[in-house]
Amino acid sequence: MRRRREPRPPRGSHDRPYSALNLRLVLASLGIVVCLALGWAAWADDLPVLAAVLWALVAVGVIDILVVLRRRRQRGSRSHSLFE
Repeated sequence: MRRRREPRPPRGSHDRPYSALNLRLVLASLGIVVCLALGWAAWADDLPVLAAVLWALVAVGVIDILVVLRRRRQRGSRSHSLFE
């Protein structure tokens, strides 16, 4: 006879934790906006080194968003909450 499949553990359990990809997407977006604004302000105040560092952080944020979007696409995630 065929055995029944064991039920899946509930989402957010010890064996299957929630994913924070959506939260990471929101935080990276916020970081990009803040670093762009501060980088522009630093450039306007004649602080080119600080502006370059902030714009480098913007590049890191963009790369992080691309990685998160790729992982969400691989999972087939269509959730709109911060935690999947």
